[in-house]
Amino acid sequence: MTCVYERNVPMTTRDGVTLRANVWRPAEGKAPTLLVRHPYDKEAALSAGSPASPIPSVLSFVHAGYAVVMQDVRGAFESDGDFTPKVHEIADGEDVLAWLAEQDWYDGTVGAYGGSYLGMTQWGLALGDGPGMKAIAPAVASANWYSGLWYSQGGALCLSLVTFWNAMMYAYDEQRSLKRGEITDASSLKRLGGAVLDPLPLNEATPVAAHPVLGTGRWLDDWLAHPDFDEYWKAQDWSARIGEVTVPVLATGGWYDLKVHGQVADFVRVRTRGGSEAAREQSRLVIGPWDHINMSGSFPDRYFGPLATEDLAPSHIEFFDEHLRGTAPATPAPRVRIFVMGIDEWREEADWPLPDTRYTDYYLTSGGAANTRDGDGGLQWEAPATEGSDGFRYDPRDPLPTAGGALLPSLPGLVGPVDQRVVDGRPDVLCYTGPVLTEPVEVTGFVELKVFVSASTVDTDITAKLVDVFPDGRAINLCDGILRLRYRDSLSEPELMTPGEVYEVTVPMSVTSNVFRPGHRIRLDVSGSNFPHYDRNSNTGGVICAEALEDMVVADTTVHHGGARPSRLVLPVIDR
Repeated sequence: MTCVYERNVPMTTRDGVTLRANVWRPAEGKAPTLLVRHPYDKEAALSAGSPASPIPSVLSFVHAGYAVVMQDVRGAFESDGDFTPKVHEIADGEDVLAWLAEQDWYDGTVGAYGGSYLGMTQWGLALGDGPGMKAIAPAVASANWYSGLWYSQGGALCLSLVTFWNAMMYAYDEQRSLKRGEITDASSLKRLGGAVLDPLPLNEATPVAAHPVLGTGRWLDDWLAHPDFDEYWKAQDWSARIGEVTVPVLATGGWYDLKVHGQVADFVRVRTRGGSEAAREQSRLVIGPWDHINMSGSFPDRYFGPLATEDLAPSHIEFFDEHLRGTAPATPAPRVRIFVMGIDEWREEADWPLPDTRYTDYYLTSGGAANTRDGDGGLQWEAPATEGSDGFRYDPRDPLPTAGGALLPSLPGLVGPVDQRVVDGRPDVLCYTGPVLTEPVEVTGFVELKVFVSASTVDTDITAKLVDVFPDGRAINLCDGILRLRYRDSLSEPELMTPGEVYEVTVPMSVTSNVFRPGHRIRLDVSGSNFPHYDRNSNTGGVICAEALEDMVVADTTVHHGGARPSRLVLPVIDR
């Protein structure tokens, strides 16, 4: 296809705001169109799309005969208006589709692709009323705006993500205003730009709601003002509307991506509640050993082999060819394709959850001294008859440092698989380790911890981490979670604890796929913090984001197990 490239092509929304797009279109005739709605600067598109990127190359689609429209969303870069995350994306998406329908090169069919916020805008397109939408391909993205993103599944603030992303977006906004002459003082941009380049110090400031860099009266203030899953968040929860989605979805994610638990849950919702047979039967899920940015499968403490690097362009083109052009592949794509860690191989599956999943309890036990990797904490398949307990002290002034997991920013040692020996020697970590395996054990699916717990305070956190212990002593994290105990029964209706009272709670630990090989051991690490992945609980029962470090108090936490209090790790085991 001979292609014409046009920069900053304008279109006007229903309320009179001009949005601008870069357009790759055929010089003659018509073509199916792929749409990307971008808050991070569409001009960077030509440099994106390496095999290790969650966003396929624009040119790969142009060479495959597609028109591509890449638009700055409202208030971003060359588009007019004010940027407020998510608020305008459904209506603006409808207006873009209406504009497309007027173009003489448009053949009446459109798909959408892109990762992270670019994936969220695709959910907006799928939920809107615009004509011609045939398929979406959101990567590393979820439709839930609360526990799929800014807050954890257990109600803790995803601090490192919130500080880093908002510093970046506020910096973009300042840069844009300076460029347009709307402001002349660059001091705020310098502070924000420096924070983006060195983001970890952002997390040290308390109170978070009065952040010296981010306290600018913009949307972050609203997010912090609503720590509960209240009506503010419910109004933005697109996952509750997935039953309205009628187009097939190609969902691509990573086991170490901060949105993977929401993304997999979204896929299940589309499969079971999608608004058309095409959405339910033709949607696809692909998950690799990747984080939010890095899709190479290579990390300082764990390399997943040469098969781990994936160029997403071929699978995307095949998907769009099928649903925009009606060209079915010679071999139908699998409904689910996952990279199984441990054996480090790709595998095709019939559905999710895997049809042969067997949820299995792995019980906590100890002699009362499970602290550190050298403690006596154990895991066993049979429920222990003898009651026991282990305790640790969580001090907000000395929280357990984050060592790997699904978060941003994507810094070595902070994100992905990390050897836990950097933290598991601390006394505020309880380690429950199973025996050396003589047979492989596969765990594929959502993991959770059901635990009996008490504390000396009215509120505190419980963290849980699934770890693969190698024969050489390496302890590699697989998935983790946190529960803010005020949310033990409901994210919407918090309830403080009675100090000393024992509660049975569930800690959601996200999702993984790993074969624990013979010679390895399965381990559960329990603690009271994971900082700066999550904000530190003040333990006072107050509004955490409004409290300074000196307001916070120490919590002594007890994990009870055995007998009438059978604390257990619930593993989705696959026997084949």
